[in-house]
Amino acid sequence: MSPTDTSSRHILEAKYRRSRTWNVILAAVAVFLGVVVIAQTLAGTSGADEQVTETAEGAEQAGNAEAAQQPGGDLDFVRRDPDDPKAIGSVDAPVVMTEWIDLRCPFCASFSRDTLPALIADYVDIGKVRIEFVDVAFFGTQSEDAQVAAQAAANQDRYVEYVTAVFDAAPEKGHADLTREVLVDFAREVEVPNMAQFIADLDDPQLRDDAQAATLGAQQMGVTAVPFFVAGQTALSGAQPESTFRDYLDDAVAAAE
Repeated sequence: MSPTDTSSRHILEAKYRRSRTWNVILAAVAVFLGVVVIAQTLAGTSGADEQVTETAEGAEQAGNAEAAQQPGGDLDFVRRDPDDPKAIGSVDAPVVMTEWIDLRCPFCASFSRDTLPALIADYVDIGKVRIEFVDVAFFGTQSEDAQVAAQAAANQDRYVEYVTAVFDAAPEKGHADLTREVLVDFAREVEVPNMAQFIADLDDPQLRDDAQAATLGAQQMGVTAVPFFVAGQTALSGAQPESTFRDYLDDAVAAAE
């Protein structure tokens, strides 16, 4: 699928608004280790089995998950910023599902293409669930370059449109070849308003530092494979079947209500 075939998908993301760059809070490391993990890892998801084991062991050591919660019941990494361009849905939704992604991850792309649109329609659009994204770089330098490009798009209120375009054009297997030229082409495809600023942001050392901090923070919290999800206080690993996500979100909403 080519980038030019994705314009209709971008309508789903019309709710996104601009925001400042989110800086990962490394203090959330101990917080995240209190999460109870459920996972039925999709066969072939790189590192997912090891990820689940490590997080479950961390939860046992950390003990009390209540210390990880904000006053409203959210875990500390949940943002609920009304101006967040890296989020879908109402800030008042009973459940926030955080998704960690790598723009070169084929399983992240599969989830974005095959499952996310239905979840947006049936959970986000009706106010039950808010989805917040955290991009990381697990697949080399190009992943980090894509991370920076995604933030550059976010700075102009095009984050989700940009990520959606990248995932829609991703190969079915293997990692996408996201050269600088390709990253710029995607920005043009999703109509980033100021292309000169976007290109300048690709070389912004602060955006690079923030990207590296996000990856380090995710790894230290126990996220060692993507896609990785936390809804409410329960984690799920891998690009699971849609039915699994529906059960997962139904349980999270029921617990929150």
